[in-house]
Amino acid sequence: MVATDYSVGILQYIPFFYVIWSDDLLSASEISVVQKVIALDASLDQEEKGQLQSWLDRDNPPHDDEIKNWKQTIANSQVKLIESETYPLTSLSQRLISGDDLNEQLKHIEVHLGIQPNHYNHLFDVEVVHEKTSDEYDAQVLDDILKGEHTKVVDEFRRFLDKPDFSWEVLRDKAEFRNRILKQVQLLGEAGYGAMAYPPEYGGTGNMPAYASIFEHLMFVDGSLAVKFGVQFGLFGGSIQKLGTKKHHDQYLTEAGETKLLGCFAMTETGHGSNVRGIKTTATYEKASDSIIIHTPGKNDNKEYIGNALHSKIATVFAQLIVNGKNEGVHAILVPLRNEKHETLEGITVEDNGYKLGLNGVDNGKIWFNNVKVPRQNLLDKYGEIRDDGTYFSSIKNPNKRFFTMLGTLVGGRICVARGALGGSKMALSIAVKYALNRRQFNDNVKVQEDLIMDYPTHQLRLTPAIAGAYVYHFTLEEMMKRYSDESQPDKREVETQVAGLKSIITWFANETIQECREACGGKGYLLENRIADLKGDVDIFTTFEGDNTVLLQLAAKGILSDFRAEFNSAGFASVLKLLQTQIADKLTAINPLYSNKVDAEHLYNPKFHKHAFDYRTRRLTYTLAMRIRNYIKKGIPSYQAFLKVQTHLLALGKAYSVELAYHIFCEHYEQVTDLKYRALMEKVGCLYALDQINSDARWYLEQGYIGSTKSKAIRQRVERLSTELRPHIEVLVDGFGIPEHCLTAPIAQ
Repeated sequence: MVATDYSVGILQYIPFFYVIWSDDLLSASEISVVQKVIALDASLDQEEKGQLQSWLDRDNPPHDDEIKNWKQTIANSQVKLIESETYPLTSLSQRLISGDDLNEQLKHIEVHLGIQPNHYNHLFDVEVVHEKTSDEYDAQVLDDILKGEHTKVVDEFRRFLDKPDFSWEVLRDKAEFRNRILKQVQLLGEAGYGAMAYPPEYGGTGNMPAYASIFEHLMFVDGSLAVKFGVQFGLFGGSIQKLGTKKHHDQYLTEAGETKLLGCFAMTETGHGSNVRGIKTTATYEKASDSIIIHTPGKNDNKEYIGNALHSKIATVFAQLIVNGKNEGVHAILVPLRNEKHETLEGITVEDNGYKLGLNGVDNGKIWFNNVKVPRQNLLDKYGEIRDDGTYFSSIKNPNKRFFTMLGTLVGGRICVARGALGGSKMALSIAVKYALNRRQFNDNVKVQEDLIMDYPTHQLRLTPAIAGAYVYHFTLEEMMKRYSDESQPDKREVETQVAGLKSIITWFANETIQECREACGGKGYLLENRIADLKGDVDIFTTFEGDNTVLLQLAAKGILSDFRAEFNSAGFASVLKLLQTQIADKLTAINPLYSNKVDAEHLYNPKFHKHAFDYRTRRLTYTLAMRIRNYIKKGIPSYQAFLKVQTHLLALGKAYSVELAYHIFCEHYEQVTDLKYRALMEKVGCLYALDQINSDARWYLEQGYIGSTKSKAIRQRVERLSTELRPHIEVLVDGFGIPEHCLTAPIAQ
């Protein structure tokens, strides 16, 4: 006999049992979780517990008529599912019995088993919630948290951008586009924003972190503006500031900051894109004339993709410095390109790179030098000089250390590239979310209107983890620029390693995010007016310039190995391996079946678990990589060839290290948020980032036995659940990015 009337105790469980048996959703181990909850539920009497337990027998499941009764009971109640609630299924049960409070035992089932609305929303009538977003949090508070110490500078800059000169418009003729961008850069220079990172005596404030914030905001105006701004003030001006000495600063820096002197940064060559040490351009000192002769020796040895090449009067040229017949390595020399009439000087050839996939407002070009003679004083000589007697001198005797010290001074550019890419992803996410909060699609014959696409779990899943990533990477890049700018720490090798990896994962993240946003906006996202198309084209190249990401990740991985002071053919290296092996063994003591399959929410949401998972992955990859390299070398394979054989392993380590670093920095920052309510929100955002990262690399964790299949499934479900839980606050989260309304001009974002 099938019961048609249920007691209150049983009735509250009916939605859960209906979900479980309609789709046979839970495994045997998960059924046991429900059984334990029922046994502990003080709201049930023994008869009710016995009835519910009888419905959990997988060998003798409830009869179809019973399941139909459950369905009819819920339908007749006219209680509807509200997907945006924190505990949708428990809330439905509470309203079904007209209860005052949520049953903690039912919440336990919903949370610990990761039951998502997208698993069961087809089983219930779903209430259309007309509120697009919750007012529980204030976007201004989030914006202030992100601005941090730069609040005054950023707020003033946002107001500065609110003028017609910086309004976005579709420009497809590159000459017209470039002229508009040049005018904008000149306005920024005249207002003092270009010189912000320079010392006060040269028109600046010495504030590189604030400069990086300004740079990101320029992505909200136009990617071409951000890049040209970075080339003029960051690369050209920055090279004079960081590689030159007082005589260069006095002569050039103020005018560079005011855009009275336009310059470019000529490092990359056609034949040696990422291999700076291997560039072929020569700078030969001629003692008789006390000058340096700059020359392009071969067909593919020209400088290429040089931003500002068509507008510049002068270039910082990187070349092999040859003094008295000896190659002293790569140095930077200031080389005039044009006269006051903007005519190219003798021996200089400049060609336009032409139209590109994006950034067509930037005048990229190729440059050749045919025995161009410049004064000896044009050598930027902070790390290496030619003395009056014609001899070379450097306080850094080791050529390798000198080379990397020189390049290390330019790491700020990589941070800004990552920051700009992140700005592009924030812009795309803001547009996509606002569109999804207005666009309705699909319905059935019960609902009175179509659903907001933001209410679909699939849409939440494609956008919300990316929003979490944007928050994590924002704080990470703020911290990295702070470390880079710390003059009390002159050795930047560790920062260079960290930035190499972070620049890679963040620019890849940005490209993936912008593509997802384009698709999430459908055909509207393909229209130029809605900005995402340009963001796609502009940010694409960020994975390549200031270092190709694949090359940079290998650089990061090698830096990680060197952090352990590993000499690959020495006894010291063996001792490092032994230490690593011991540390891995210590970590493995926790990797037992109970840990690898632990799925309760308290564990999965705990930052200690996330840090442990990331730390284990980095250490494991470091140890196995080092072992592989050592084994190759022991077989007589040269170290260079050994590294070639483990390139994919190097990439995996570089990514793992960078994700771990980003999460650690984010945790340190959100823990400093004094408002407990917003600190909890940031912790949830960080949790989503961490679980999404672990889920994306679940194959590796499964292979290592770090997580089992049950835990892997639970993590995936938690990512979905957190994305749903953050749905009510999603517009507040993107508004927290602080993109000014006068910059957020896409029609679909209105």
